Amino acid sequence: MADTEEPLGRSLRYWNKHAGSYDKQMGFFDRVLFKDTRAWICRQAQGAVLEVAIGTGLNLEHYPRGTALTGIEQSPAMLELARRRARRHDLEVDLRLGDALALPFGDGCFDTVVCTFSLCEIPDEARAISEMHRVLRPGGVLLLADHVASTSWAPRIVQRGLELITIPLGGEHFLRRPSQHLPAAGFEIEHRQRFTAGIVERLTARKPDGNSS
Repeated sequence: MADTEEPLGRSLRYWNKHAGSYDKQMGFFDRVLFKDTRAWICRQAQGAVLEVAIGTGLNLEHYPRGTALTGIEQSPAMLELARRRARRHDLEVDLRLGDALALPFGDGCFDTVVCTFSLCEIPDEARAISEMHRVLRPGGVLLLADHVASTSWAPRIVQRGLELITIPLGGEHFLRRPSQHLPAAGFEIEHRQRFTAGIVERLTARKPDGNSS
């Protein structure tokens, strides 16, 4: 745990400081890079849903009305903005402070786990994915989207250059591939898409129910 405490603290300080500008920044990336990804992810959510690193709640309006949603976020400043957004949209959401590396829930509590554009800055993405697997019920679904290492060399050079600034500043990575950790965590990838020069990856993966032969 000691090796993640400093990066986690740096990330927390960064997002508390920049919570107020997050929506404007992400609005640009949603239009230019991510396209309809938030809607694509959220419309698949079913049953008891956990969103890990819910941020300011940008996904809230995309969930089907009546979704039984719990959201965790490490930044109190961002979580307060998510609470305000939920009130504006008259949504009942259980929003809590929480750490993606140690989810505050028992095993097998949720039918769906959602995580969008957040594993890029969680200090140990493999551990976070293992936690998502733990809290899913057998047969449950992980809905994951993130910006990842491009499939083209020119954007990868830019991404590598950006990391020289963003990792020390706020712990944000551009060359990760969270999907590579899914099989080791016990997930079976069912559907995957990459677009925008391979920079955006979104997928559905399932926790096996143990009944398959």
